[in-house]
Amino acid sequence: MNAPPSIVWLRRDLRLADNPALFAAAESGPVIPVFILDPVIDTEIGAAQRLRLKASLSALGGAFAKAGAPFILRRGPALQTLLRLIDETGAKAVRWNRLTDGASLARDSEVKAALKARGVEAESHCGLTLLDPWRVRTAAGEAYKVFTPFHRAFVKHAVPAPLPRPALKGTARVISDDLADWRLDAPMGPAAEALASGFHVGEEAALDRLDDWLAGPAAQYAGRRDRLDSAEATTGLSEYLALGEISPRTVWAALDRAGGDAGAEAARRQLVWRDFAHALLFDDPEIERENWRRAWSAFPWLGDNAAAEAWRRGETGCDLIDAAMRELWVTGRMHNRARMLVGSYLTKHLLTHWRVGEAHFRDTLIDWDPANNAMGWQWVAGSGPDAAPFFRIFNPDSQAKRFDPDGVYRRRWLEGPGAETFRAMRPKHHRAEAPSGRPPPIVELGFGRKRALEAWAAMRDKSDAVKATGVRESTT
Repeated sequence: MNAPPSIVWLRRDLRLADNPALFAAAESGPVIPVFILDPVIDTEIGAAQRLRLKASLSALGGAFAKAGAPFILRRGPALQTLLRLIDETGAKAVRWNRLTDGASLARDSEVKAALKARGVEAESHCGLTLLDPWRVRTAAGEAYKVFTPFHRAFVKHAVPAPLPRPALKGTARVISDDLADWRLDAPMGPAAEALASGFHVGEEAALDRLDDWLAGPAAQYAGRRDRLDSAEATTGLSEYLALGEISPRTVWAALDRAGGDAGAEAARRQLVWRDFAHALLFDDPEIERENWRRAWSAFPWLGDNAAAEAWRRGETGCDLIDAAMRELWVTGRMHNRARMLVGSYLTKHLLTHWRVGEAHFRDTLIDWDPANNAMGWQWVAGSGPDAAPFFRIFNPDSQAKRFDPDGVYRRRWLEGPGAETFRAMRPKHHRAEAPSGRPPPIVELGFGRKRALEAWAAMRDKSDAVKATGVRESTT
């Protein structure tokens, strides 16, 4: 007798190779891969990544077609959509790869309980990270709060080898939504076409990028990955990892094959940092919205404001900051060193809450990842686990001399073709309001640093006073 089909519920794992849920389902019989645009996904993904998702889903559909399996798109609440698909296909099992953010965990728990109550096998797998987020714990069974001891503990575990692409058995025709009807490109408006022109999407593109990087730039990675004027030294894999077009275990295995040079070791450390961020999010889902160090609710950060709007538009008058923000708008990408600098500038020189920056990155990054974004912003702001001390206030001018010494990066986005593309892609009302030349600095760097340190000292003094009186301060 033919085995009943299994549904594979895809989310941030848009690939065929090293996809544990897909592999396990294929071993038991025919598979029905489905991507559901449910309210959790629909509300969490920003404009730029929605556009990137559209391209990725299109590429994945082509990959499944070549492999002889259907790829189904459905829109609606996850549980109801899966139940309808079970009724339509007679599927007896649903499999997926686990996520770590709070909204996904709550949704997935509800789905698993409801499916099991109905007699449907429901199984989740580790496919997002190198190891499940609960695997690396302290001797007391608690989550690590500092990266270095997490890394020491992590390397004592063996990372599983990546799984091959499974042989897929097709099923009867199942009705799918039309991807175009989802209008995932709509939020980007007129900028969508220009942004999408720079995409190289899908599993094959991810593997090609990994091979190209290992063949050359990897040798320079340890020494040059912070250079803003040599972005080719970076892996360029973050957007593929964010949507799961390549698995971290595939990258890890490739680094192992490449040997133990400094570049490969530095890249492995970044993958462990990614696991650290996801373990923190799994342990404390509120890190996306609340200060991880809850005492930082007393810090006098501003909400959204005119200076933050100038920051978003790349009109702060600080050359390196504006170049980075323009790169973000034009490409949906930003160099990791630049992310630290624009984050420090917003939260310290402009005293604006990290949540304002987190929301903008969520909307504009094509490699947005809930754990990395929250961890990165709280790290640079000083409110997170293993955070940079608040008094570590990056000076954009001195950082430019160190990491863009000849001004190549700044000229590209302030004067060159990148600047022209930026002006063309901006919303019309932004263009009308933009200054004709370079705007004056909205804050003098020395003043901004002094003001930030005074605010930090006042918060510490207030905290010490509260501790001395034994009175618990309200955070409302």
